[in-house]
Parts: sequence; C-alpha cells; structure tokens
Amino acid sequence: MSQTLFDIQGKVALVTGSTHGLGMSMAMGLGKAGATIVVNGNSSQEKIDNAVAAYKKEGVNAVGYKFNVADEAQVIAAIKKIENEVGVIDILINNAGIIKRTPLAEMEVADFKQVIDIDLISPFIVSKHVVKGMMERKSGKIINICSMMSQLGRNTVGAYAAAKGGLVMLTKNMATEWARFNIQVNGIGPGYFATSQTAPIRVEGHPFNDFIVNRTPAKKWGDPNDLAGAAIFLSSKASDFVNGHILYVDGGILATIGKPSNEE
Repeated sequence: MSQTLFDIQGKVALVTGSTHGLGMSMAMGLGKAGATIVVNGNSSQEKIDNAVAAYKKEGVNAVGYKFNVADEAQVIAAIKKIENEVGVIDILINNAGIIKRTPLAEMEVADFKQVIDIDLISPFIVSKHVVKGMMERKSGKIINICSMMSQLGRNTVGAYAAAKGGLVMLTKNMATEWARFNIQVNGIGPGYFATSQTAPIRVEGHPFNDFIVNRTPAKKWGDPNDLAGAAIFLSSKASDFVNGHILYVDGGILATIGKPSNEE
C-alpha cells in the first residue's frame, strides 16, 4: 500500500531552474523515484546539457529545455514542445528564482520588478499553461517553491520576501480554483541548506554559520536530499487530499523564537 501511495513511476515532471542547487536535488529525487525529469534553465544550453548528463549519470531519465519562465511566449512554445516530444506534464515544480541582496531604500525599481517577475509572476505563467492540460485530464500536481522569507523578514531581501510571500497566497488561490479538477497545488518552504553556494559561510566560527546552527532546533544546515521526500510526497497519491499547504523543510526554525547563543 505504501509503495503505491508514493509511486510516481512513469510520470513526467517539469522542474524549472533544475540545472543546479535545490532544484536539481528535488528533481533528482523525483527521477530516482521513477519520474521522467524535464530540466529547465535559461542561462546557456551548455549548462542544461551538463545538467542532463549529471542526471543520466545517476540513472535518471532526463531531457533538457532552455526557456525563460518569465516570458509567456517562450513558456507556451516550450510546453507544447515538451508535450509533443516527452509527454503530458503530470508534475510541475516552480523552482526557478533569483535574489538580489540590496537594502530597500537603495534598490532600483527595475531590480525589484525583476525579482517579482521571476519569483512570483513566472510561477503564475508556467502554471497557467501547464494546468490547462491537467484540467482536461482531471489530474495533476503543482508545487511552488516558497521560502522561510514567505513568513519572516530579513535585511536586504525585501524584494525576494515580497515575492515569496505573494507566492504563498498564489498557491492558496491556485488550490482554491483548481482543486475541483483533482489538481493539488502546494508549496515547499526550504530552510537553510548545505549547497555549493553556501559553502563559503558554512565554516565553524563564521558569524552566519553560527547564527544558523544556533537558530535551527536541529542544530545543523539541511542536506539538499532532505527536500526529495517532501517533493515526492507532494507529487504522489499520498498527497491527493492535501491542497494549499506550505510544507516548511527547515529543521524547525519557524517553530521557535530562537534562543540566546550561550544557552544549550
């Protein structure tokens, strides 16, 4: 019974921004569970090809498509091509995103808008055009990658937090409109994870490393593989009556106010 509940064998999963980082970790988890992974990126075809090769090296069936998730015309063309060449999209993970660390009083409006475009508007665009097929089939899973900044503020990430906070409400409204078509729309809110990007600050004695370890009840940074289980759960029959939920995978950060640095 449990194997059937979590079975995604043969499903097609489009994961935006899946050439590296946490997007790749979630996509790799889905792929190892039997899904065909559609890899997306927008930086270069070489980066997409290298990512596809990395997936295949791990035994994952993966194909790559370069398109800008914030450009509706590119999204429409890419989805049509994917469905013709790979198959209908059963699972969509809206993971692509950027962050610009600038104090709000100093941030250019163009930069603020760019963050909103990619982190909030692109999940709307991609979902809008993927969900139409899901509605016809009366089946589908959409996962929006939110953030702890969907709930908490922090210096210099105002645009990102505004986008990710908006993404929570977009997720709830997608669920409200599409649940009757047997489509589940949920979110994942990652905490702080050990990735190549965070490696320079994950050194004992570094102020930010010590802050995160002290702030997290689990007393450690997350392993990117920890996100795979959440992605598989929200992509499978096990979550068929879960809708509009944000699953925070954060080691317990949002559960606590924190503690003084000298307290065990």
